Amino acid sequence: MPIIDMPLEELQRYQGTNPRPEDFDEYWDKALAEMQAVDPEVELIPSDFQVPSAECFDLYFTGVRGARIHAKYLRPRGAVDPHPAVLMFHGYGGNSGDWSSKLAYVSLGFSVAALDCRGQGGLSEDTGGVTGNTFSGHIIRGLDDALKGHPDNLLFRHIFLDTAQLAGIVMGMPEVDENRVGAIGGSQGGALTLACASLEPRIKRLVPIEPFLCDYKRVWDMDLDKAAYAELRNYFRQFDPTHEREDEVFTILGYIDLQHLAPRIQGEVLMGTGLLDEICPPSTQFAAYNKIRSKKRMVIFPDFGHEDLPGFGDTAMQFLAEL
Repeated sequence: MPIIDMPLEELQRYQGTNPRPEDFDEYWDKALAEMQAVDPEVELIPSDFQVPSAECFDLYFTGVRGARIHAKYLRPRGAVDPHPAVLMFHGYGGNSGDWSSKLAYVSLGFSVAALDCRGQGGLSEDTGGVTGNTFSGHIIRGLDDALKGHPDNLLFRHIFLDTAQLAGIVMGMPEVDENRVGAIGGSQGGALTLACASLEPRIKRLVPIEPFLCDYKRVWDMDLDKAAYAELRNYFRQFDPTHEREDEVFTILGYIDLQHLAPRIQGEVLMGTGLLDEICPPSTQFAAYNKIRSKKRMVIFPDFGHEDLPGFGDTAMQFLAEL
């Protein structure tokens, strides 16, 4: 079997490299308190896309820092009794996707909510408000403020909170059984699936696929700070070329490192990982997976990289359908 990372036996023991800030738990408890203090002002606007089996809505809510966040929301037409729901999260820079791609879950009796990440390819706002560099990527957006003592301005902090806020809104829908809500996504969507279940522990089942945003220092050490992680290299080249603040930078990024949030997850986890992934290296994914304390299972694809994992979509659907 080709190896681009550690041998599998080492991956299964690996506990991560990126430092964890000393005030990590306080940081996220404060962030959640900020989110909970926001009046979401939820709007459901019927979409132009409608089909006989589903009611389809543009869902808008106000997130932290006043951003108006958009998600697609679909529910089985005519459903009366509370039923399960699934949250869907998209890849880096993308959007919530086509309405039609959600209908398979609606056909199983689920409501579906698909988030547009703020400032990316969908309809959600990015209200900005950071000083200094905003060059090339969301991982480093707000990093200059963080280096000045304001890590609560990191953009991915806000995006992580958006996932939890959306989960709470969906759980509060009268047609949804709050005890039967799952989450799924790949790459950035896999990261946001982990973030959502970490910050909203009522998520019962989650399917993170090839998750992004894990163990930044390991990506750097592997010289894989390119493609999705290219902004790390760009940041140092542009703003810290002699790496005087390297340790500080990676410690700050620890606030938005999913390996450190993963122990908060209470739901059952099904993860899909390719061992030839050079975009989100396997060790970074294992760093998060190995810290999950709830019931979990990883399906490993030895010959696959950061790509569709054959058959895993069916496995994920059956896993979530048990809700």
